[in-house]
Amino acid sequence: MQSNNTITQYPRYLWFIQLSYTAVILLANWFDIRMIRIGNIETDAGTLIFPLTFILSDLITEVYGYKFARRAIWTGFLFNFVFILYGQLIIHLPSPDYALEVNNKFDSLLGFNARIIIASTISYLCSEPLNSFVMAKLKLKTQGSKMWLRFVLSTAVASLFDSFLFGALAFYGTMPLAELIKFNFTMWAIKVFIEICGLPISLRLARRLKHIEGLDMYDVGTKFSIFSLDAKYSAQNNHYKT
Repeated sequence: MQSNNTITQYPRYLWFIQLSYTAVILLANWFDIRMIRIGNIETDAGTLIFPLTFILSDLITEVYGYKFARRAIWTGFLFNFVFILYGQLIIHLPSPDYALEVNNKFDSLLGFNARIIIASTISYLCSEPLNSFVMAKLKLKTQGSKMWLRFVLSTAVASLFDSFLFGALAFYGTMPLAELIKFNFTMWAIKVFIEICGLPISLRLARRLKHIEGLDMYDVGTKFSIFSLDAKYSAQNNHYKT
């Protein structure tokens, strides 16, 4: 449906992708405080699932456009903020005497370090818009070709920024510098590796979504400010061909 040359029909499956994106954000932040070891690799548990945010963001940007990816980023931030606030409220409410032992353990889990929270929030608000920005610009530069390369490059750039910014803000001073750099690089390598492993699925899904939705958005004339919530596209932005 079009009105005044503006696309007004809401995509059929965008809501589910945005919902999945938000769910992954919450899961990643919930498990960020748990350190894990897989063989000789040490990282936080959130690193294993957080790369899915880049994959989902790539899908949204590739099919629906940067503007909808930007909305998903703000939605994820909002629900994460509510999640944190509710957790802080819960741990400050009085506990029945018979539940003190269990609640104290639960409170210690929810009362994660404020430094971790701030670091995660800052790195998220910097890296996620960067991922979608690079993705949208590369699509214009390559005229929609080499989708696999655009997926990998955008994730590689954004996750490098995310990993080193988060690591520096969250853990600087708590471990030797050499260990911190190794830890940050490990987080980055895992994120890129997961992106590459997911390419057969993400590329096929992107093509399928374009066919189902009849959309292939190019961000020509888009204002890339993260603070805008504009999601209007004209018919000229849609380059989908049957």
